[in-house]
Amino acid sequence: MLVIPAVDVLGGAVVRLFQGNYDAVTTYSHAPAAVASRWVRAGASIVHVVDLEGARSGTPSPGLWLDLGDTGVPFQVGGGIRDVSTARGAIGCGATRVVIGSAAVHNPVELSAIVSAIGASAVVAAIDVRAGMAVGSGWLDSGATLSEVVGAVVESGVGTALVTGIERDGALDGPNTEILETVRSLAPGLSLIASGGVGSLGDIAMLRDSGYEAAIVGRALYEDRFTLEEAIETADNRKS
Repeated sequence: MLVIPAVDVLGGAVVRLFQGNYDAVTTYSHAPAAVASRWVRAGASIVHVVDLEGARSGTPSPGLWLDLGDTGVPFQVGGGIRDVSTARGAIGCGATRVVIGSAAVHNPVELSAIVSAIGASAVVAAIDVRAGMAVGSGWLDSGATLSEVVGAVVESGVGTALVTGIERDGALDGPNTEILETVRSLAPGLSLIASGGVGSLGDIAMLRDSGYEAAIVGRALYEDRFTLEEAIETADNRKS
């Protein structure tokens, strides 16, 4: 299982939100590209970057993409990428994959168009769940039913979904496995990236043994609950 460090960016700073709340922000750095590079030097195969203001406003920052691309760091990026032109722009700036949330919830036709334009391997669908609903627009809208969104993601041809239990995000009290397993039951063919709540090496071991493709880890790394090297070792050390 891959361990993917999160680099969430708001106002040019690396931050973490608590449960998706833009008024509950902890700042860790003012150099996102440098932080991403540090994670790769520590062993990350890819870094998960979220433009939080882009997610909220629908207008992402190409400058962030360019800064990351200039470092040569492999990264997937989300936040405000809602159409073909923007997705192509992110890939053109160096992103390995784009993470599509709002279009997956509200515009599955455009999600399908993005897949057709840049290829399924370059698209990750973000399925962000609060109170049983899959939400978009920086987690600020009312969303759509989980089954409806998962069905649209599968229909679009996307092969990988990043599943976040928003109530667990930044809380360090363990992933929401109920949501993950619900998505798995609705779409057994999707590769799943678990996100939200990872607070210990035990959480990583549990996700590993549950057969998920990857786990996003954010606050636990920034607050030294464990090192990235320890997380990668745990993710690779599959139970016999």
